[in-house]
Amino acid sequence: MDRRERLRRARLYFVTDIRPALEQLLAAALAGGVDMLQLRDKSASDRELVDAAEVFRRECDSHGALFWVNDRPDLVDRCGADGVHVGHEDMAPAEARRLLPLDRLVGLSTHSPGQLEAALAAGEADELSVGPVWETPTKEGRPGTGLAYVRYAARRAREHPWFAIGGIDLGNVREVVEAGASRIVVARAIRDAPDPRAAAAALRAALEEARGGGEGQP
Repeated sequence: MDRRERLRRARLYFVTDIRPALEQLLAAALAGGVDMLQLRDKSASDRELVDAAEVFRRECDSHGALFWVNDRPDLVDRCGADGVHVGHEDMAPAEARRLLPLDRLVGLSTHSPGQLEAALAAGEADELSVGPVWETPTKEGRPGTGLAYVRYAARRAREHPWFAIGGIDLGNVREVVEAGASRIVVARAIRDAPDPRAAAAALRAALEEARGGGEGQP
């Protein structure tokens, strides 16, 4: 199965930094139902990112998951990653794509209907994130967009892989599903859980409710 087809089927996307017991965390998350991982660590050196990427790549290969790096298209090949995710203010997807092997993926953050429409029109990003739905320390200083933006994306981006992001956890994931999302990105909800595998499994179960109905995605 090629990367774009695996992306289309993905539902639960886990973003984490480099931390102790990384291998155990990733293995638990993937066993619980995560099907995409992203390495995001703004304080790490290139060497640290490349070293950590070996763990991400190995665990993703063991579970058939996609591996992304954050904001560093120049490191995608060295990290053996399937793609890069860039912020809306950081780099245009077309620019990122020029730095990548032809078969790799590009993801893009969007924070408003206007940004979503522009990204869909440009057609350069394989995957879009929609949010942050609620304020989160991961995106410090960026206000939450609320569920209205999720509903907008559910109407306008039905044929394009998009993921709701920002403050989503077991306490509110069903609100996001009811708003039309069938794919989500999480960090703390799995990373900081007492049992990461159980947390991932519970999130995945909530997402499965979105399959094939309502405003959710294919």
